[in-house]
Amino acid sequence: MSPINERRLELFKSNRRGYYSFWIFLVLFVLSMFAEFIANDKPIVFSHQGELHFPMFAMYTEAELGGVLETEADYRDPYVAGLIDADGWAIWPPVRYAYNTVDYSYEVTPSPPDRRHFLGTDGGGTDVFAKLLYGFRLSVLFGLALTLISSSIGVLVGALQGYFGGLVDLLGQRVVEIFAGLPILFVLIILASIVEPNVFWLLGILGLFSWMALVGVVRAEFLRARNYEFVLAARSLGVSNLTILRRHVLPNAMVATLTYLPFILNGSITALTALDFLGFGLPIDSPSLGRMLSSAKANLQAPWLGFFVFVTLAMLLTLLIFIGEAVRDGLDPRRAVATRSDPGAELVNPQTV
Repeated sequence: MSPINERRLELFKSNRRGYYSFWIFLVLFVLSMFAEFIANDKPIVFSHQGELHFPMFAMYTEAELGGVLETEADYRDPYVAGLIDADGWAIWPPVRYAYNTVDYSYEVTPSPPDRRHFLGTDGGGTDVFAKLLYGFRLSVLFGLALTLISSSIGVLVGALQGYFGGLVDLLGQRVVEIFAGLPILFVLIILASIVEPNVFWLLGILGLFSWMALVGVVRAEFLRARNYEFVLAARSLGVSNLTILRRHVLPNAMVATLTYLPFILNGSITALTALDFLGFGLPIDSPSLGRMLSSAKANLQAPWLGFFVFVTLAMLLTLLIFIGEAVRDGLDPRRAVATRSDPGAELVNPQTV
């Protein structure tokens, strides 16, 4: 690792709040990626007649287990459970409910937290913890995908404007102004009434309107970087514009751009939650935090619903904000931070390290 990158890592770690938030977020995200092994209405693995079966990766019919029906086995059915226990064993997830598993044993829903559902159930009789776990994963993955799409478009447009300038910059600014002036919510409402929303449809629509956040930053960085001496020297030697952009200008301009990515991710998750809450986001059967907020609004007599969703969202967005601050500290060349190992050391500029 180069000295400047070591210094950036040191600056990132020096922001303790952001550094620990990064690890907390990483642990939660990794756990959510294995949500099926934490909360599910299917066994992780079970043995039947001496053979191992993995129902999370393959479909087994009730008839294959010795039953009558040729449909997929309902592992929560006492009859199916008896077939497995009669000649085998099963290992279950800690929470034996998926996000869409309806518990019909409750006469009144939503039900408050108890031993079976330690965060309670929602109005549809599904487990709140399972929905939060799957919803956390969905929100982060959707936010990462949208951040990647919007950042790619924003960096491309800003790079072309800043590097070439002139007419390209003028036309690019007019395009940005047109897109920035469009009423995004009204466009989504109109499109939602025509096309049934899904993940890819929503990513495409939001990606068309969310790329403007980075254009100004990238454009300014490229306007500055294109006048560096090594860039002018490369031009005078006849190096192609594509090579100069890729090898010389882009790495220098991306330092400032990367500091915005955690905040863009934060905004992407917030946008998805708001659209789902209003009913213009993902399909209604999706484990969405916005849908859970809408369910909590419709069941004000069950305050635990809104409380748990609010805590999850607040924790997620707060962690991302703290991470963004730490990334900003690590990549900002003008920030001066004294190391903890030498508190009395002079504050230095990272560019000189």
